Amino acid sequence: MSSIVPLASEYRAGRWLAVFRGNRLLGVAVAFLVLVALAAMFAPLITDADPIRINALSRLKPPSAEFWFGTDPMGRDIFARVLYGARTSLVVGVSAAAISLALGLTIGLVAGYFSFLDGVIMRIMDGIMSIPSIVLAVALVAITGANLGTVLLAIILPEFPRVVRLVRGVILGLRNEAYVEAAISLATPTWRILFRHMLPNTLAPLIVQGSFILASAILTEAVLSFLGVGLPPEVPSWGNVIAEGRTYFQILPGLVFFPGVFLALTVLGINLIGDALRDAFDPKLIRGR
Repeated sequence: MSSIVPLASEYRAGRWLAVFRGNRLLGVAVAFLVLVALAAMFAPLITDADPIRINALSRLKPPSAEFWFGTDPMGRDIFARVLYGARTSLVVGVSAAAISLALGLTIGLVAGYFSFLDGVIMRIMDGIMSIPSIVLAVALVAITGANLGTVLLAIILPEFPRVVRLVRGVILGLRNEAYVEAAISLATPTWRILFRHMLPNTLAPLIVQGSFILASAILTEAVLSFLGVGLPPEVPSWGNVIAEGRTYFQILPGLVFFPGVFLALTVLGINLIGDALRDAFDPKLIRGR
């Protein structure tokens, strides 16, 4: 046994190196996302401008030394709103991904292991997935008003059933494995079988799925805010900044360009990392390299 562990660890390290070695684009994506996260965390230290303070005397200013990205129709600093918008987008994205993974993992474990509950749970999941996120968001806003909770709910509801299906598929494949049947024959408690023997096998696909949910949540929040069914207009988010600047795009393209570039590059960077994680966890893709 002592000789097997080093070989296993070396194999896992080799798989990771095979994916990341020479991938400069991935390194750029990681560096960019780290910078965006740091900028969002330390936004008050980077700029002293208030992202929600209205200044009629400074409205629609072009980029300058005072206003790096210019100002919007209400005189608010676009650079400050983009920085604080990054904070909003990351909070929404990380929260939606974490809650979706937690819900999907719990329900997926139950659906995959307990066959008598599988049919009922999966039909409910199919019904939830059939509701378009935009329609759901409009309905929720009409009932509860535009707020962070509404946006998170509108993102999580369409996402977590996909996690349920993923986890369920993994558990169904493991349920008839010899070591699981041996644990059952030894009267091992169900919770121990689920969390010790099955849960570890779901972590790799969950990490990959979580990265894609994160990117999707950030993009969905921007779309919802742009359409006016997301966060309140006064909240600095990339979708709100783009929505407020679209009327004046021909006069000052930076009103849409700067938040749009940050949104696109952030989503692209997360997707690149998600692809790399998928490759790292899939031995078939590694062998083909």
